Amino acid sequence: MNRRLPTFVVVLTALVLASSATRAESRPNVLFIAIDDLNDWVGCLGGHSQASTPNIDRLAKRGVLFTNAHCQAPICNPSRTSLMLGLRPSTTGIYENRPWFRSVPKTRNSMTLTEYFRSHGYETLATGKIFHGSRPDPKSFETHGDRPGQKPRHAKRLVKSSPSKTPLWDWGAQTYDLPEYSDHRVATWAVDRIAKLSKARGASKDTEVRPFFLAVGFYRPHVPLYAPKAYLERLPLEKVRRPKTLENDRADLPAAAVELTHNPLPPAHAWFVENKEWRPAVRAYLASTTFMDAQIGRVLDALDASPFADETIIVLFSDHGFFLGEKERWAKQSLWERATRVPMIISLPKKRNGGKSTKPVELLSLYPTLVELCGLPKKKGLEGVSLAPLVRDPSAPWKHAAVTTYKRGNHSVRSEHFRYIRYADGSEELYDHRSDPHEWKNVASDPNLSETIARLRRSIPAIDAPVASRR
Repeated sequence: MNRRLPTFVVVLTALVLASSATRAESRPNVLFIAIDDLNDWVGCLGGHSQASTPNIDRLAKRGVLFTNAHCQAPICNPSRTSLMLGLRPSTTGIYENRPWFRSVPKTRNSMTLTEYFRSHGYETLATGKIFHGSRPDPKSFETHGDRPGQKPRHAKRLVKSSPSKTPLWDWGAQTYDLPEYSDHRVATWAVDRIAKLSKARGASKDTEVRPFFLAVGFYRPHVPLYAPKAYLERLPLEKVRRPKTLENDRADLPAAAVELTHNPLPPAHAWFVENKEWRPAVRAYLASTTFMDAQIGRVLDALDASPFADETIIVLFSDHGFFLGEKERWAKQSLWERATRVPMIISLPKKRNGGKSTKPVELLSLYPTLVELCGLPKKKGLEGVSLAPLVRDPSAPWKHAAVTTYKRGNHSVRSEHFRYIRYADGSEELYDHRSDPHEWKNVASDPNLSETIARLRRSIPAIDAPVASRR
């Protein structure tokens, strides 16, 4: 019996495969740059007058800078889980740094952003911190590079007087060699990988080369705030400008806000003031940010010098913001602007002047946005709204708000001009950013703003998932 397929079937199959390969080759690559704990102390966002981030700034000039971008959770694990799954914390039930989403029945088999790209022919690679913690996720990335963690084991404790029980709450200049800094190692792996991809591209000739999705996760300015000595010396300590604060700023907060934002890990703000560590910590944060920015510059330079320079979408974002004394507190874990607002840039291939968008947008939208921009089939079940219209025209109409959740039942809603917060016990805050950008005056009790509150309240998720537990 002749088991050979009919000639027309063979020809048709070859045409389909060739067409599929052509589509894959024509799709843009993605360089996905994640930053840990970076607030708006970035040159292009103007959050601190002494911030120096020339490489993030140059990317902002050629991409679309979202000046009103916000995270879905002001803490690492739920924020990164949300953006990588395209689902809100109130849907997954993952509100804090545990559990890992693969250990939760509800999300165990969810398809991550990079897993979806991989299923459509992309080579997926990662280095540094993309998900929370150091564990790899083989489904999301077929190649896992260097994951050096927050600091080398031999790092010396610098602020020995700190009352914090964790060694992470430390700051200053370390003396180990440059290649031992976590972010330098991450950038080195990414630069080397781009070189290898370029070499493979040059040797491919008639063979198919898959588009790539390269995720690069930088650790600074997450604590410990370590940077090479030269980066701290650029800014004399006596000239460091502390963030603006208001005495008794917390007087008009509901009790739920005070309770929710209590964080025992960092030293109390009063300790920073009394021990004259406020300026040193601010300087270390600024220096850590500048050092991290220099590593981003190395990666951007490598990409620009490669054959992929005009074939790659670049996305840059931070997982959440960070307090350095504002509202008499440190770290994140709150629903105020300093914790939820993040830098976010999307740069399209060949486009060299993207502009700025002031529309309220969410990290949750990165998943559907990249799917659309890369020409992949629409992924069902995602909760974010694609930003592609704003990437193409930053002034395009936009009716959506940005929602951030911290622990079950607590949400903030950010519009273009207002921030509304509602706590699980029903207490509220409202801030008008047109007159109060520092969120110093809670105007939730103003009867003239009741309609504004009612409108913003409609964006709060109708149902909060129970807190996810590992089973």
